[in-house]
Amino acid sequence: MDQAEHLRNIVKAQEQNIVKQARVITVTSGKGGVGKSNLAVNLGVWFRKLGKRVIIFDADFGLANVEVLFGRVPKFNLSDVIYGEKKIADIVSEGPMGIGFVSGGSGIVSLNNLDELQVRHLIRSLSELNELCDILIIDTGAGVGDTVLEFAVASPEVLLVTTPEPTSITDSYSLVKAMYKSPKFDEKMTRIRMVANKVGSYDEANNLYHKLNSVVGRFLHGNVDFLGMVPSDRSLEQAVIHQQIVSISTPGAKSSKAFEQLAKSILGEQQEINNRWGLTDFFKNFIIKA
Repeated sequence: MDQAEHLRNIVKAQEQNIVKQARVITVTSGKGGVGKSNLAVNLGVWFRKLGKRVIIFDADFGLANVEVLFGRVPKFNLSDVIYGEKKIADIVSEGPMGIGFVSGGSGIVSLNNLDELQVRHLIRSLSELNELCDILIIDTGAGVGDTVLEFAVASPEVLLVTTPEPTSITDSYSLVKAMYKSPKFDEKMTRIRMVANKVGSYDEANNLYHKLNSVVGRFLHGNVDFLGMVPSDRSLEQAVIHQQIVSISTPGAKSSKAFEQLAKSILGEQQEINNRWGLTDFFKNFIIKA
């Protein structure tokens, strides 16, 4: 039995007492500055308004955009669970509207290098996180770095944020290409959906989607679905400048309404439960190498 198989058996044993698993949604992008963290945070606000318990996992090591938008500086991060004596509940900070958020911090870098005891401890801790939220939103870094790629390929739901800038389309394709080339990626188990951000109209968003999906189909023989759009909006720009969340500060703004529609579309879907759908399964696929 190889090491990966041994760790899978450990995780399986830990999962026996877990009845419910939180839904995991990973928000990512091929480049920075496209509004990824704003999408993650505003979706969290609308999920909360729609009655869901939400935790946002800030996996953008080094930038901490979620902390800035929430105006909170967490005392602890994932390293304190892995190497310290903290439980997951101890490192969950409270943001607006009771939305929780977890700082990955330097603990993200260590997730692929854990020994057996650390894996056991982390899985036990993650099972507690299942009791704290209905939806876990992962806000990754940008680009095609190893950590971003690992989060994306391990996730059952990936929201790929893309803008009309030509470099954004190219970088989005690069990320999808890297996912398809990863030995851990299974296109039947991971659904990639594009969100068009900073667009002038639905037609522009739809054209942007077809540009991306056409190259994915032609060169990767794969598919990216279209979730929806967030229009260019002065209210959103002002909220960003003032480090506010537009869905809270200006809920009637057109961008806020767009975030609301995206959240309702996600929650309204009839999802098939599969063995990579839940939170524990997500981290299992992230931590254990194929």
